[in-house]
Amino acid sequence: MNEQDRSRALLEQHFDIAFAAQEGIKKLRELILTLAMQGKLVPQDPNDQPASELLKEIEAEKRRLVKAGKIREPKPLPEIKAEDVPCELPNGWSWTRLGDVVVSIIGGGTPSKNNPSYWGGDIPWASVKDLNVDIYLEKTIDSITNEGLENSSTNLIPSGSIIVCTRMGLGKICINTVDIAINQDLKALTVSSNVDKMFFFKKYQNYDIKGQGVTVKGIRQDELLSLFFPLPPLAEQKRIVARIDQLMAHCDELEKLRVEREAKRLTVHISALNRLFEAKGSDNFTDAWQFINRHFVELYSIKANVTELRKAILQLGVMGKLVPQDPSDQPARELLKEIEAEKLRLVKEGKIREPKPLPEITSEDVPYDLPKEWIWARIRNIGHDWGQKIPDRLFTYIDVGSINNSKGIISEDVQLLGEDEAPSRARKIVQQNTVIYATVRPYLLNIAIIGKEYGPEPIASTAFAIIHPFAGIYNRFIYHYLRSPVFISYVESAMKGVAYPAINDGDFFRAPFPIPPLAEQYRIVAKIDKLMALCEHLERQIDATANKQSVLLNAVMSRM
Repeated sequence: MNEQDRSRALLEQHFDIAFAAQEGIKKLRELILTLAMQGKLVPQDPNDQPASELLKEIEAEKRRLVKAGKIREPKPLPEIKAEDVPCELPNGWSWTRLGDVVVSIIGGGTPSKNNPSYWGGDIPWASVKDLNVDIYLEKTIDSITNEGLENSSTNLIPSGSIIVCTRMGLGKICINTVDIAINQDLKALTVSSNVDKMFFFKKYQNYDIKGQGVTVKGIRQDELLSLFFPLPPLAEQKRIVARIDQLMAHCDELEKLRVEREAKRLTVHISALNRLFEAKGSDNFTDAWQFINRHFVELYSIKANVTELRKAILQLGVMGKLVPQDPSDQPARELLKEIEAEKLRLVKEGKIREPKPLPEITSEDVPYDLPKEWIWARIRNIGHDWGQKIPDRLFTYIDVGSINNSKGIISEDVQLLGEDEAPSRARKIVQQNTVIYATVRPYLLNIAIIGKEYGPEPIASTAFAIIHPFAGIYNRFIYHYLRSPVFISYVESAMKGVAYPAINDGDFFRAPFPIPPLAEQYRIVAKIDKLMALCEHLERQIDATANKQSVLLNAVMSRM
């Protein structure tokens, strides 16, 4: 078996490996194009006219067009040296440059935006954003008038041209099916009649064009035309295109199957979780959980389901469905009485201000029913703040960027600032065990517990809501509730503002909060922490499996 036959056999045998690997189908597409351009995808036919003869015909074609005044005399391209070519080609092929097979290249431009008479006409005008189709371009977002065409550097490009991006969208390519004008970031190429247009198209897709530039990457026209181009016999070009299309169609089928499989897993998983949420009584809950347990390996082989599991764990925890209730626990109503006594004592001692009265919670305020010994309160009822101050000495500044939101802790790189360096938002006093919650949308999960005593004194940004729990409320239970889907939903519904949506302190502290007995709060937090550790383990397993699949796929590809 020769090298070409071996590569083709390996490719067909290992579609299943590509299907399993996370980026497998994408890599498989890239490999198909690479093998095609190395002459390893279809067999060669010694009866085909060799590429060396094609090059002579292409040169003659260009001379005729120059003589007829249809194109300008092309600039000479750099000589191809044997030591510079990317790989060895089969017999009958020739290494050439892209400019050798392109007979003309036309640039574009943009009519003045200040002249409305140039825009909104009948001529489609293409820019980089229009090249998001697979192959063919028949519509553009913008259009120009004849006046705009005549008074700018753009050109009318005949249909059937190959349009490529030379800045901003490097690598993008399409074929226009109608006459269009193009902007300065695009070039229109006409390839020789001795080159199959779709073969050229697919080779261009195989280029890894890096470009140059700091802000915007681009490639100069002379660099573009100097790219190496492997030229097979014309008949083989057509066979290669047909084989690529066949294999890409197989990739499309695999991609569709993969998407359908992942969607089915996600749907089944969400349905199973909903059964947990809606379960009435412990028997129904146990049945729903046993379903998940039976299908655990299959359900949690994708990260999207693990993400949903994390949300469900928090939701079930704050609904009272994660651990059993203990009738010997002190009821939450008694906790509220103790909290009220502590609140009065702290006010009397001058440590906190008298809180403003809040309306009682009604059935319309609460999102779900609670277990028997739980009670709904408002966030303002379960904790207090420590007031505000303008820093008057060296202090530890806790900003929204100081939060490690995956762990719920303050990062080690907090700022120590002097009073003259204090930003205007450095105002809120916090202490050890205080829970802080960022109230601006981009930072909604920047939630943390002040886990230690800071010296100098810590002061937090006004972008935080501050909750220092009263005795009887476990701060880690507060932390988990603030991260739960039900609370996130409340916050999103209460946010105001367009540019920087945020929830104000009034709405935040009016939010309903479920209070379990204190002993149960600790049991819930322990269970949540244990299950979150399981989620981390599942994600590591998924990553390890994906890595193994990727290594296997790369090994197979390297053999080709």
